[in-house]
Amino acid sequence: MKRIRVAGAQYDIGFFHHWAEYQQKQERWVSDAAAQGATLLVFPEYGSMELASLYGADIYADLHKQIAAMQSLWAEVQALYLSLARQHDVLILGASFPLRLADGSYRNRAVLYGPDGVLGFQDKLIMTRFENEQWHIGASNDIQIIQTDIGPVGINICYDSEFPLLARRQVEAGANLILVPSCTDTDAGFHRVRIGSQARALENQCFVVHAPTIGRADWSEAVDINTGRAGIYAPVDYGFPADGLVAQGDGNTPGWVVAELDLAAIADVRNNGQVFNYRDWPQQYDKKCSG
Repeated sequence: MKRIRVAGAQYDIGFFHHWAEYQQKQERWVSDAAAQGATLLVFPEYGSMELASLYGADIYADLHKQIAAMQSLWAEVQALYLSLARQHDVLILGASFPLRLADGSYRNRAVLYGPDGVLGFQDKLIMTRFENEQWHIGASNDIQIIQTDIGPVGINICYDSEFPLLARRQVEAGANLILVPSCTDTDAGFHRVRIGSQARALENQCFVVHAPTIGRADWSEAVDINTGRAGIYAPVDYGFPADGLVAQGDGNTPGWVVAELDLAAIADVRNNGQVFNYRDWPQQYDKKCSG
């Protein structure tokens, strides 16, 4: 498959009284993207934190109680995404989830689901101060490549997108598409991820899909303020937008940003582009710094 229609979510954090309300929201979102022809859907980092609302104020007002309580829903979350992937014949990067491991530590995990099951996952590799100092969610050391019927896919969760060697290793392993789910509470945070995502597309001559949380959820201790715009980025060269921006959302309006990507164009631009960012990457290590 050379062409794919992708959808990045501008996802608002909801409040629920019953699991069925959350399930209906996911069904609406996936159905809407599928109706627009999307076959790869990207939900944001920590979009799952809206599930904490199901447990009441004494839980969702406490950073540590909420992620502990949410573990009881992990199996249901996975079953829901798998069911929707099968029903609509799509790939879904589910909203990342603070998952407790067997040793009691937590990881920020994003799972890619397909019609035939779980295709793989990426745990966040570099943690923000909030995750380290307040939430105590640990970092992974394992950079994953997920094999799909559209080729290898890499995932950079939010802050990970700001560190170029992570995506570089995924691209060198064959990924022409990097997915960036994010959750940021300031304009500066959003722009850091946006700039990082677009820089990864430029230097690797690949596509990047950025999907953020948006809006306010004043009830939540974890994701009360969410700022961002979904974006789909490309190499900056022949055959692509001059600014590298394939599509971008408007303000803080919930919904999908959808675009068709020609994955075959990646090989072409790396071989015939105005510049060879991907090929020339190793040259920077040969340069000497004096002064």
